[in-house]
Amino acid sequence: MGVRKDLQRAKRRTDLAARTQVELIRDETGAVREARTAPLAPRVTTGSTADLPFTNAAEDPDAVVLRRERHGSWQPVTAAAFAAEVTAVAKGLIAAGLEPGGRVALMSRTRYEWAVLDFAIWAAGGQTVPVYATSSADQVEWIVRDSGTRFVVTETAENTETVTTGTARHPEPPRIWQLDADAVTELTTLGRDIPDEEVTKRRTTLTPDTVATVCYTSGTTGKPKGCVLTHANLHAEAANTVELLHPLFKEVTRQTASTLLFLPLAHILGRTLQIACLMARIEIGHCPSIKPDELRPALKEFRPTFLVGVPYLFEKIHDTGRATAEKIGRGASFDRADRIGVRFGEAYLNKFLGTGKGPGPALYAAWALYDLLVYRRVRKELGGRMRYAISGGSPLDRNLNLFFYAAGIIVYEGYGLTETTAAATIVPPLKPRPGTVGLPVPGTAVRIADDGEVLIKGGIVFGAYWNNPAATDAVLTEDWFASGDLGALDEDGYLTITGRKKDIIVTSGGKNVSPAVLEDRLRSRPPVGQCVVVGDNRPFVAALITLDPDAVAHWLSVRRLPADTPPSAVVRDPRMHADVQRAVDYANKAVSRAESIRAFSLVEGEFSEDNGLLTPSLKVKRHAVTAAFAAEIEALYGN
Repeated sequence: MGVRKDLQRAKRRTDLAARTQVELIRDETGAVREARTAPLAPRVTTGSTADLPFTNAAEDPDAVVLRRERHGSWQPVTAAAFAAEVTAVAKGLIAAGLEPGGRVALMSRTRYEWAVLDFAIWAAGGQTVPVYATSSADQVEWIVRDSGTRFVVTETAENTETVTTGTARHPEPPRIWQLDADAVTELTTLGRDIPDEEVTKRRTTLTPDTVATVCYTSGTTGKPKGCVLTHANLHAEAANTVELLHPLFKEVTRQTASTLLFLPLAHILGRTLQIACLMARIEIGHCPSIKPDELRPALKEFRPTFLVGVPYLFEKIHDTGRATAEKIGRGASFDRADRIGVRFGEAYLNKFLGTGKGPGPALYAAWALYDLLVYRRVRKELGGRMRYAISGGSPLDRNLNLFFYAAGIIVYEGYGLTETTAAATIVPPLKPRPGTVGLPVPGTAVRIADDGEVLIKGGIVFGAYWNNPAATDAVLTEDWFASGDLGALDEDGYLTITGRKKDIIVTSGGKNVSPAVLEDRLRSRPPVGQCVVVGDNRPFVAALITLDPDAVAHWLSVRRLPADTPPSAVVRDPRMHADVQRAVDYANKAVSRAESIRAFSLVEGEFSEDNGLLTPSLKVKRHAVTAAFAAEIEALYGN
């Protein structure tokens, strides 16, 4: 009976994997130039994303769709309760004067109220304008003015002050509500005399083509541009990823799916994840921080079955594991577990894909030992129930991916932009391929232009930049969106991103170098924090490198040096240079000698949003960094 059940489950998994149908188009040389994936969810023709809470409440009112952290515990929120709260807040917005098609800005970290307000704005017929909680007064001024926003909901008094300062000279400054000052209750009270029918009337007039949100790109250069996304865009992204991933997650884990959402909801990835979870009735919790020390306790309490994160998270989990091991004198043991994990993950993956025999007895035995000593601790750090994760934002180091694979956690990589409503590609279930960002999301096509640029087409692609037709025309041609990223498609249609088109470095010797490959690998190894590879019109490639503060604290502790050792002394210490050189050597293994980093400079401090060197989505502002450290760059080349 057991064998029969196993065979049935194996067949179901095979059937699930086979649903991803890819059409490949080759050029005259036989190279794959375009990959198209058939949709798994039909294009929506009626209604809008605003309907989700109400559909859930009508179909399964007692279903737990969210969990809200209160008084140290995660309290369930049913579909009926969530829909009622959305209605009450929508009525408040209508009473305040929100007109159909009007815009409301949300400036807050990730929290439960963000979800309520987003759906309430839609239910009232409005459009949401997300604003990063870390935005400056100048940034807020531009977004509010450019979008024509009349209402703003902030999280903190500091956020409110930022909005007030930024919009002080506007002819009509926006009306502000503050979450920490009980904005939800204030709006609910304001809307008591508005009938529920008014919300229903406004919500049911929305169509798939109605504008849902104007998302301003964080941008590494210039003013942010507002990406106009419709309810159809959001549905195409959410519905197709749900159909692709959710059936398999349920089949393999046999668990009620749940996730802890900690990505900023001002970022389109976190936003579409929330929509997809509500669509599939996957339990969601919210955590306002991605900082490992603040996130780890929440993971242990919430115990999600899957996560969606950025490489930074997985890098920090790995680095924390090594630091913990080193503190108790087992640093060498962790390093061996790391090497064994990569070898085991590679071998097991080859067996899974039918391209190898899998791990031999000795490798299995070594893996079993380190599963007891190391890997299970990694799983525990993530709550103990997690089997799957999705990583996006930038490439995840392949060896790090294999390490997590050996630890029992499959990390699927994806790739996308605000203009593609988050993921345009994702590694499909049961077909992992570390080092790639997967196949086109169902219903999407990816093409490689003659110059290597990645072009994207499908229901997920936005229609315009707000108030900026020139910028729109520059990136949209016959419904193909020019991403600005460089990439390649392999023989099966899997996409690999090799860098940003505008970031390509050309050395004085004429060598073209994509800095992303080196930077991604550098950041994956402690004690490196952030880095920028330089070398345009220079004789060789070099790098500016910052040190991760946690890694520095650990480094000082292990060497019994004072915790308050000045940063200037740390960056000059030959032992620190030797440790960073090992990270540089690891990065250089991915490229040719001509492309390798020949010199580096350790710089004090961090690249951060506060000093203007990082975007809110943790991307380095390359031009700002090279301007700020122009003297250090000149010194690298002996000038």
